[in-house]
Amino acid sequence: MNDEHAIRAFSARFERRVPTLAVRAPGRVNLIGEHTDYNGLPVFPMAIQREVRIACAPRRDASVRVENVDARFERREFVLVPEITPFARGDWGNYAKAAAQMLVQRAGITRGADLLVEGDVPLAAGLSSSSALLVACTLALLAANEVEIERTELMELCARAERYVGTHSGGMDQAICLGGRAGHALVIDFAPVRFEAVRMPDDWRFVIADSGLKAGKSGAAREGYNARTVECRTALERLRASWKETPTTYAELVTHATTGELVGRARSVLDDVLLRRFRHVVSEGARVDAARAAMLAGDAPRFGALMNASHASLRDDYDVSCPELDELVVHARSAGAFGARLTGAGFGGCIVALVRASEAERVVHALRTRYHAPRGLEAESSVLVARAADGADVRTV
Repeated sequence: MNDEHAIRAFSARFERRVPTLAVRAPGRVNLIGEHTDYNGLPVFPMAIQREVRIACAPRRDASVRVENVDARFERREFVLVPEITPFARGDWGNYAKAAAQMLVQRAGITRGADLLVEGDVPLAAGLSSSSALLVACTLALLAANEVEIERTELMELCARAERYVGTHSGGMDQAICLGGRAGHALVIDFAPVRFEAVRMPDDWRFVIADSGLKAGKSGAAREGYNARTVECRTALERLRASWKETPTTYAELVTHATTGELVGRARSVLDDVLLRRFRHVVSEGARVDAARAAMLAGDAPRFGALMNASHASLRDDYDVSCPELDELVVHARSAGAFGARLTGAGFGGCIVALVRASEAERVVHALRTRYHAPRGLEAESSVLVARAADGADVRTV
């Protein structure tokens, strides 16, 4: 939506008011490092060209009114107060409330805003549409109140803010949304947040394919996501109880022994489920380090092999894949991808595949014809050749 269109759409919904601020916040695709962020281990995502956009007009009072160009999402209104009561669980307006609650507590904001939301990040597809919405609302309310917060702190604040909607976020989505860099993927570490931009080889492309199975983290899939958080914490606590010298965090743990040694020691302590969760976390953290080295070296076969190993671990040890995602992965590999894996929380959503630039359209065509068309899914919009994009920003209209 260009500025002229945004102004007309905004004016039609908000009593002929004119927006003065334009906010954009990108979605993301995680290349490798799944379910590691909330365990304090690194991730390797990139921001993508799909984004959430907000047209914003600051108000003189404390009211926040939120409209969406998509008619499926009804208007939401609330007032900035010290304790903002959430809407019903799963309501889209809770992301605006989460941003507002965090900023009231952190910065004491008192000035509301009218917000018109639109965007093209697929919903509940594992591409972080919800976190992009939260970040966009945060930046809009900050700008409306003429308040600035340093980006690294804002990454951590937005991660905590998402707990307002009931998601135990680890911080990856908010960090890449705010810190993305065109042409680069980011290796992101946590506690505190820090990141390294890794230049993507010019002839690499990442193809994203949507399974059509929705898995929104503010709704039913949230229970599965949060359950993994508890299982990983329980596994670490049991290891600490049985090994007097065990470090207190996963980040400390992986510096003391190899993945194989850690899993070997865990076998005598953990039951089958917790052992498999533990094995995924420590092996996935190691794969992020190896993937960084592969990208720096331009070694696509190695990077692809790591993606394949990640998917197998997510499927067999973490139990977050599904037949649809597994089928998409098989189609991508058979069409010539170096590697493919589910991306995002799992339980549906998307896969990501690494291909040569010259092979991208062939892989896209294969996925559309072999998976999407037979299911009656919209083939054109279901597969995307992703481009690494810059992080979120605010500008005047």
